[in-house]
Amino acid sequence: MSLESRLWGKAAGLGEDARGADHMHPLICHLLDTAAVAEVVWDELLTVHQRTTVAEALQVSDEQARTLAAFWAGLHDIGKISVPFQLHRNGPKHGGKLLTQPLSGEPGYAFGAGAVQDRQSHEAAAHWWLVGIFKEIGYPSSKRRPQSQLSHAVAQLLGGHGGRFHPVVYDKDSRCPAARHPGMGVGSWEEQRRIHFAEVRRVVGVRSVPQGRMAPGAAVVLTGLVTLSDWLASIEEEIRTRLRDEAWAGTPDDLDSYWQIARSAASRLLQRTDLLGTGFAGPPECAQGAGKLGLGASLARQVPDMVAEHGPGMVVVTAPPSEERTEAALRAAAVLGHAAGARGLFYALPTGSAADSHMAQVHTFAKQALTGPWRSLLLHSSSRLKPAEAAEQWAHANATGGVTPEPGEEWAPTANSWLNSHHRALLAALGTGTVDELLQAVMPVKFNVMRLFALSGKVVVVDEAHARGAWGHELMFRFLEWAAALRIPVVLAATAADKSVDAMLAAYCHGAGGGRKPVTQPRRSPGWSFVDAQSGGGHLPQQPADAARPSTLSIEVVDGTPYGEIEAALAPIVAAGNGRAAVYRATPAEAIRTFHQLTKDFPALNVTLIHEQMRNKDRWQRLAACRGAFAPNGGVSGPSVLVTTSMLEHVRGLHFDLVLSGPAPLAALLARAVQSVGDRSRLVVLRADNASELDDAGLVRRTDLLLGTGRTVALPEELPLVLDEVYADEFADRLKWPAARELQQLDNQRTVREHEASGTARWLAVPGPGELDGDLGLLSRDHTGMEPELLSSVLGEDVVQVVCLYEHGQPGNRVYLLEDSVPERRLERGPKGRPVPGQLVPYLIPVPKRLVEGVEGDANNAWRGMAALRNVLRLNLKKSEDGRWVYTGPKHRFCMSEHGLMIDELP
Repeated sequence: MSLESRLWGKAAGLGEDARGADHMHPLICHLLDTAAVAEVVWDELLTVHQRTTVAEALQVSDEQARTLAAFWAGLHDIGKISVPFQLHRNGPKHGGKLLTQPLSGEPGYAFGAGAVQDRQSHEAAAHWWLVGIFKEIGYPSSKRRPQSQLSHAVAQLLGGHGGRFHPVVYDKDSRCPAARHPGMGVGSWEEQRRIHFAEVRRVVGVRSVPQGRMAPGAAVVLTGLVTLSDWLASIEEEIRTRLRDEAWAGTPDDLDSYWQIARSAASRLLQRTDLLGTGFAGPPECAQGAGKLGLGASLARQVPDMVAEHGPGMVVVTAPPSEERTEAALRAAAVLGHAAGARGLFYALPTGSAADSHMAQVHTFAKQALTGPWRSLLLHSSSRLKPAEAAEQWAHANATGGVTPEPGEEWAPTANSWLNSHHRALLAALGTGTVDELLQAVMPVKFNVMRLFALSGKVVVVDEAHARGAWGHELMFRFLEWAAALRIPVVLAATAADKSVDAMLAAYCHGAGGGRKPVTQPRRSPGWSFVDAQSGGGHLPQQPADAARPSTLSIEVVDGTPYGEIEAALAPIVAAGNGRAAVYRATPAEAIRTFHQLTKDFPALNVTLIHEQMRNKDRWQRLAACRGAFAPNGGVSGPSVLVTTSMLEHVRGLHFDLVLSGPAPLAALLARAVQSVGDRSRLVVLRADNASELDDAGLVRRTDLLLGTGRTVALPEELPLVLDEVYADEFADRLKWPAARELQQLDNQRTVREHEASGTARWLAVPGPGELDGDLGLLSRDHTGMEPELLSSVLGEDVVQVVCLYEHGQPGNRVYLLEDSVPERRLERGPKGRPVPGQLVPYLIPVPKRLVEGVEGDANNAWRGMAALRNVLRLNLKKSEDGRWVYTGPKHRFCMSEHGLMIDELP
């Protein structure tokens, strides 16, 4: 029997031929396309360590590992040789009839009534069928524990190219998979699978039969290689250049000729990704002169020697937040990246606003540290819809500050970039985003292993790693285990050393094979330590960093009405005619009201407002302006105040003479206080103000009791001490009975919540690399009751992206504008009348889901039918009698203005 070239692999988006029939790409061609791309990915994109990981696990040479990887990539879609796929109603047609319909009437292709209804996916079909054929050709196998051997591991890996691995297929099913899944077909269906398998093997040139085992690291690398190769081989406009004519038969000579075409196209495909050619330059030589050894100098002098002796690993830096700490962390990342041969960096922060503000410093670092071409993306909930558009809009917003000239420069990807998808964005050489992007790599979400693969070729920097609560801590521990097992260089930066930082060190040590021995981060500030990924051993600097220039933080707690105390604190600044202050309010609504009051009561005061419920572009522009105005030598003149919310507490580069804040946990107050600069910085806490709903009431109460009427803290040496003091178990013992009892109740509630959160996070997280026991399906396992809402809640408060549209015109002739009275900002329509998602990126507003519960929005079927827009809430605003643009929901009233989105609860 000869190969059947009518079996199709790709058809959507390929157009029609002269007869009006849908073009289709034969399955064998798509398989060879993918194999050819895999060769180029292996040669040009994988790091040396990634290639070595695969070769050592398979117990073959590097060249043999390359050929096997291409062969396996070429088999990924062999499950498409099945009845439900080939006869799917959405397959290629001519005159309304499926092109493959004649097959069902030919001898050997007959099938039973249940075959078409078989709901097995083509990915799962590949997994089920390949287990048996790999066993036949000599791959190691096991009847009792198939997942422990290579025949099953490779089949399961290839079955997971759609983003999820499938459960173990046991021996009785792999012997005759069609018995359980009639859609796989027998007779000619089985023969064609075998012929396609044999031809891919022959054309690619596989001669070895590996006898190794699929180590977790090798599984991640190979999964990433196969999935990435499939994505690239599926680019529709490129497929159209390789379409075969109707007479093409797929003979061995045809396949050999096509293999050369596929190989020549593969390099071009990879060039489209903007992924090639990026590396780390060698770190500059550090001067060895005597003198004060600050944090940056201590790291620069000693980390290179540690890495040279022990190999890459994890550097943990503990110091008060500052641009200097960020710079030190980035320098350490450059050393690790160069030693590991890494191809880029991902900088992770607690919030999207912090990521927005750090992107400028990360970009400046990249110009010095990265070699070759590189692309930079912004990755968090507000930018994930279209990361390239987000980076482009960020560039526009920051252009006035001299950060970048025009968007489209070599670092900023174009809007139509291949990377402009949240599943692909982590592959970009440079990413600045939220820690959620890391944590999803160890949650059973779709393409979680692709996230691990993308990060396995980079250096990862986690800033304020401890600022995620119980959920985040447990997931971070699991991520660090995987990072160590994959030899991902990591830099952690935290305000102070505590038990959570120690636990993160221990997690990386464990993942690197260092056992579960306790590890302690030096408590002095600033301090740092190093764990090598080769052995999990911990190393301390021979010359610790000298303490930074000492300063004093003066904390004053006031009891008057919040706005009255704000007025009183700002009055001296206004009277003096200069000075800069920051005012933190609990909610965007309170921030907006405070902005209006200050503007009215202090006409001479420059008042700036920024909060999370602004449109992306407005928030980016204001952040860029703030970095200029409130820099150490900022351009603002006269008395100035910035009114904001907790979104800015992790933002660097803003400097104030005075910071005012409502009640909050001590760690949050200190994060805000460090923005007050000088030998004697000032923080005023407004005791009577509202605390954020997201803050733990027990920690807020502990902070209030600790501070009393005020406190002076010597920085940096007292910073870890005061943090330990507020968390101390014996804190309540010093209080009188009523206060002690109240605090104990709040502490008990927090303990229950944290234990529940930690337990759920451990239950939800994927197994560590040492716990897989060969079963990749555990990385995609579904739990009963595990809904998308649970996954998102683990990553912090669930946020909905809202877009407000302004309704203009009469009924029946209505248009929707993205900006009031700006016709050129009309909502654009793409093919089939669908909205264009990228145009919405600058106008998205992140809103807590609890504030939009029950709001259905105004999305039509075309909107809801697009995956990119399914979770974007569309509000069509109407003009009220007072001239404001509003939307009234079941429980809340939404009002949009130049100051952002105000959400008021209805009476």
